[in-house]
Amino acid sequence: MKSEKPEYFCLRPEVEKAYGYSHAVKIGNSIKVSGAVSMDDEGAPTAVGDFLQQMKNCYSDLEKVLKHYDCSFENVIVENVFTTDMPAFLEHAEYRNTIYTKHYPTGTWLEVKGLALPEFLIEIELEVHK
Repeated sequence: MKSEKPEYFCLRPEVEKAYGYSHAVKIGNSIKVSGAVSMDDEGAPTAVGDFLQQMKNCYSDLEKVLKHYDCSFENVIVENVFTTDMPAFLEHAEYRNTIYTKHYPTGTWLEVKGLALPEFLIEIELEVHK
């Protein structure tokens, strides 16, 4: 049996190094993508107080990670959403129809007490099969 070597990808290397994580790791045909939040390249929160824009910013970053691996949202098999405001997420959940146009991944939606910074309202992580 062949052993697969992990391939690590950092979207914002300085931020990820400071916090000690990689944005994605690919092993074989599987890619695990860390939760994306609405932040700038220095790690500062963006779209503070604007739930829909934070959601859009998360998907924009996730798309960049997917493109790095020559994938798209069609390759996503699991999407987990963490939010501090489930009613706001449910109000804007239909935006996902612009992301997943052919099929939906499996996943879990969780309301949490807090995310890494108090300004973050939503975080989205993915599992991808290439």
